[in-house]
Amino acid sequence: MAADEEDETGEVRRPSSKKTAKKTAKKTSSVRAGSRESESETERAARRVSAPRAMRYAAEQLKELLGRAPDSVSSVQPTENGWQADVEVLELERVPGTTSVMATYRVVLDKEGELVAYERTRRYTRGQIDRR
Repeated sequence: MAADEEDETGEVRRPSSKKTAKKTAKKTSSVRAGSRESESETERAARRVSAPRAMRYAAEQLKELLGRAPDSVSSVQPTENGWQADVEVLELERVPGTTSVMATYRVVLDKEGELVAYERTRRYTRGQIDRR
């Protein structure tokens, strides 16, 4: 890579000499190649997404399946195989808003954040309070 050229990531590199530029290019390509070879499928599958990302993924994927935007994620917890989240969805909008019909969906994600299963666990009016 010559001075002031973009690399594969789109970053412009300005090495102080041609010798440094060659070393940088060799080092970068060998690190990328080595990381691809050393990272196996099981290592990739063993990585768990973070809780905030799991919440986002649960809401996004449920929206895609239901065609309705989730109102909120009321719980997220790690499981042995990934994540479980409870997502609140507005199912039927009414006036006044406190009479709108809401639903809680339990969403199961794998460790990488892909939706594996979901089910509606509860339907209620927005103004309803749990008695616990």
